[in-house]
Amino acid sequence: MARRSNAEHAYVVAYDISDPKRWRRVFKTMKGYGRWLQLSVFHCRLDGGRRAEMASMLEDLIDRDTDHVIILDLGPAEDVELAVESLGKSFQPIERRAVVI
Repeated sequence: MARRSNAEHAYVVAYDISDPKRWRRVFKTMKGYGRWLQLSVFHCRLDGGRRAEMASMLEDLIDRDTDHVIILDLGPAEDVELAVESLGKSFQPIERRAVVI
């Protein structure tokens, strides 16, 4: 269900893309919508229009038979302070930089 309000919500977007070329296209698209947290995970603050735009762009990029994208709505962005619990090696938000795959 697409949100259409002007209030920003916080989202976590994670994806499993089966083809490396499509994965790169999805990754590049997501860089325009949020902060890269981990290989295929982004944190986004989006209003309803940008969220609908992002979902539409992703729908156009993925193969519905082999790829999977989840968009988790964490609620109004002003009420959400992202807290990350990391298991294993320490969590460091990834700075925006070139990715070589």
